[in-house]
Amino acid sequence: MESQKNFLIIGLLLVSFMLWQQWQVDYAPKPVETEQAEQTSSANLSNSQPVNGNSDVPAALLQQSVAEQANKSAFVTVTTDVYELTISLVGGDITNLKLLKYPTEKDGDIPFPLLKEQTAEIYQAQSGLLGIDTRAGRAVYQANQEAYQLTGDTLTVPFTYTNAKGMQVTKIFTFNANSYTINVEYVVNNQTDSVQAVQLYAQLKQSTAMQGGSMMMPTYRGGAYSANDDNYEKVDFDDFYERDINVSTKGGWVSMIEHYFVSAWVPTQEDKNQIYSKTVNGNAIIGFKGPQVDVAPGTISKVNTNLYVGPKDQEVQGQLAKHLDLTIDYGILWFLSQPLFTLLKFFYGLVSNWGVAIILITIAVKGAMYWLTKKQYTSMAKLRQLQPKMAELKTRFGEDRQKMSVAMMELYKKEKVNPMGGCLPMLIQMPIFLSLYWVFVESVELRHAEFALWIHDLSQQDPYYVLPILMGASMFLMQRLQPTPMTDPVQQKIFQFMPLMFTVFFLWFPSGLVLYWLVSNVISILQMLLINRSIEKQGLNKK
Repeated sequence: MESQKNFLIIGLLLVSFMLWQQWQVDYAPKPVETEQAEQTSSANLSNSQPVNGNSDVPAALLQQSVAEQANKSAFVTVTTDVYELTISLVGGDITNLKLLKYPTEKDGDIPFPLLKEQTAEIYQAQSGLLGIDTRAGRAVYQANQEAYQLTGDTLTVPFTYTNAKGMQVTKIFTFNANSYTINVEYVVNNQTDSVQAVQLYAQLKQSTAMQGGSMMMPTYRGGAYSANDDNYEKVDFDDFYERDINVSTKGGWVSMIEHYFVSAWVPTQEDKNQIYSKTVNGNAIIGFKGPQVDVAPGTISKVNTNLYVGPKDQEVQGQLAKHLDLTIDYGILWFLSQPLFTLLKFFYGLVSNWGVAIILITIAVKGAMYWLTKKQYTSMAKLRQLQPKMAELKTRFGEDRQKMSVAMMELYKKEKVNPMGGCLPMLIQMPIFLSLYWVFVESVELRHAEFALWIHDLSQQDPYYVLPILMGASMFLMQRLQPTPMTDPVQQKIFQFMPLMFTVFFLWFPSGLVLYWLVSNVISILQMLLINRSIEKQGLNKK
């Protein structure tokens, strides 16, 4: 088995998998919300069916109250060094949020809108207190100002509300400079003459019509959570329709994920929390409820949670909650991708250019794997040397496969050749290079990152298609240096057209990924020349 053939086949399978994923997004059957289903859902909500048996979070959030209708324009604007956001006085929900350090387009001046209130693309971070929020309507807060601006290290934005019973609630948002973590605290002052029970809830609501990825860059968009033994459980939009989550856990978190960005509610990790999900009117909802808190008359109680809204940051998210860093979705090879990303950041710290860092990490990994590559080529050279003897065995035993197999194993043993010697090194290397692939796909650092010359954004395709063409040429050169031993004419034709096929596929790939494949191919060619020269000195290429 020739190494470049295996490498190309692996790549083709990878591309095929991407195409299949995107077909699932575009054409796979979606759950249909019929009018009857919506009526049933509304009926269930109005009947106050609980999520976990003691309260009904979705009803409090999804049924618009008279107070909410009357206060649609009542918002508070908050601006920090990383955010521009609006908070509704109804419930104190974050209805819009823009990331000031991440423009929508390269070199643009429009910040990326992560949270939105548009009906077709709704995406909001909601929270409240059961016992204060009811089915009749949500708390309508008051604020001292219409706008707040972070000028120091910390900014607190308080909202106040007093219900008819005499429960006084202050909802406090705390923002820190250069931070994408928002602390949300509730201070409950019970001025009644009886014990009052409250329960914190927080959830993310997003329209399921919002999809992520493209034909050549399939990326995940949907929910995820962590609970008990489920370190990281994805819940795509189809899954929301198939089942409602209802999980008790110590700590945990809930999130909504898209390419490069994430929003996540992180409850107190020492508490026992209830994670739930729901779908209503085309919106997916995932959230948590904390433990019930009994507030005695004349006393004050506090509950709080953290909201992370921003770029996928492996280090920051890992410190905020256990397994939250897994929302940087490297897949099943995350344990390899995470240290590789750390190495990529190390190289960037040396050169201050993500394109050069990609080149350096590819060189480093290919260099570290050189001994395996050499073993692979040497093993294949020994197998080629045995081809005449194997042809003799085939002539001698004809169609008797059993005798042929026994004779081949005896030949391998006599010549001290391992028939799997060319495959095993490749199988060891493959997970590493696939891990690197997902590092480049998931790293927000590469979004709008400059490289050199005409490559001004490593997350976008090469505007002049130079890198894909060079990558295809490098594949063609690899074929010429090590021709395939295939004898079937059809297979030969397919193999010969592989560089052209891959060139076409890679035309629309992000230039950072194409740069990685190109550099990997160039290094493979250099290693191939070096190893072949060593093999020739040993006489292994002689037949």
